[in-house]
Amino acid sequence: MSLNDVLDRIDSDLDAATNRLMDLLRIQSISTDPAYKEDCDKAADWLVADLRSIGIDAHKRPTPGHPMVVGHVGPKDDALPHVLFYGHYDVQPVDPLNLWNTPPFEPKLEETERGTVIRGRGASDDKGQLMTFVEACRAWQAVNGSLPCRITFFFEGEEESGSPSLVPFMEEHAAELKADLALICDTSMVSRGVPSISSQLRGMLKDEFTLIGPRIDLHSGHYGGPGLNPLREVSRIVASFYDEDTGKVAVEGFYEGVHEVPEDQLRQWEGCGFDEKDYLSNAGYTQAHGEKDRTVLEQQWARPTLEVNGLWGGYNGAGSKTVIPSEAHCKITCRLVGDMDPDALRLKIRKHVEERLKPDCKVVWDNDLEGSRASVMNIARPEFEAARGALSDEWNREAVFCGMGGSIPIAGFFKSILDMDAMLIGFANEDDAIHSPNEKYDLESFHKGIRSWARVLDALTTK
Repeated sequence: MSLNDVLDRIDSDLDAATNRLMDLLRIQSISTDPAYKEDCDKAADWLVADLRSIGIDAHKRPTPGHPMVVGHVGPKDDALPHVLFYGHYDVQPVDPLNLWNTPPFEPKLEETERGTVIRGRGASDDKGQLMTFVEACRAWQAVNGSLPCRITFFFEGEEESGSPSLVPFMEEHAAELKADLALICDTSMVSRGVPSISSQLRGMLKDEFTLIGPRIDLHSGHYGGPGLNPLREVSRIVASFYDEDTGKVAVEGFYEGVHEVPEDQLRQWEGCGFDEKDYLSNAGYTQAHGEKDRTVLEQQWARPTLEVNGLWGGYNGAGSKTVIPSEAHCKITCRLVGDMDPDALRLKIRKHVEERLKPDCKVVWDNDLEGSRASVMNIARPEFEAARGALSDEWNREAVFCGMGGSIPIAGFFKSILDMDAMLIGFANEDDAIHSPNEKYDLESFHKGIRSWARVLDALTTK
């Protein structure tokens, strides 16, 4: 049977595929809330049953948290590639519920100005994306009686709550999970209708500190003037993180390990259809506010950041309370690129803060440390160009290698734990409202995503 037969099968089965996705979307698999533990189990069971229905040897595997789903199919033939497909079945909480126009776990098809969408929590992140690959495999199996290569399926249920069970599970089952290449469908297209392969992901560094001044909150009439105010001090220190003239981070050594983007990559980004004005206006901005000598895409994909995520202290209730607070608190995160070392950068940021402390002010750092390096994909591997060609054929538009502003730690774990490169192909759009009320996934993304994976599997297994 030919690839066209598989694509025809996908087209004829779209309504049934959409109904299957709706069934999965109805399961309230919110991983971060213990009240939904049974729902997470239910989602894992649903996936096991669905994979088994198309001939995949799938099982629910226990962890200290929510279960993993692991499945295997295909011959152990060295002449054929072995790919691992990763996705996650857990979803974000739905709060604030009052901002949803429809119940989040009662998915529906909805007509919009841009076409039909699948509305519901998890439609885009990541159940709809996960099922594009499963449905491609279903069609391939139905037409050919088997899949074109050896495939391992690996679905987790804690991605939206920090993946605490992921690394121990991968380390314990490394031999079983090891494949030639990992495939991940948890990303977006660079712009609507432009198929994209993410070639680099920013890493992440988190830290938090408390500035302590007087031993207790003080009456501002008694100590205002001579008293050191931690809120004023934290404001001064936060302001010192940035160079207002250039938009760059002013922490000494912050840019060590950052590399320039190759010219050919920049040219591809320039022609990818990204609308800078639309991107900014969607967030209510009239201009970019980052590094002044960098384009918006460079800032989002290839440059590091230092962001203040929370700043608080003193009295926050109704009315006024005339105090000089004893403490002020600050949460920060950094997005990392290139070869930036999160541990080394943490020391530089802490040094920057500590060198700016005034007498009678001390800093206490949070000890719950988190940090992960950036991931850069090996796009020189022939599989990447083969996949790019397959995507270009499906979308009738040249696929691009793009960056990602966010962080997907699993891609780095595949490399560090399994010594396996990852290919990230996703079909979400910028307006999918992931993590927000009224999340949706374009029906076109779901349909063409299934067709895209069928083409990619064909391209990866055709000599």
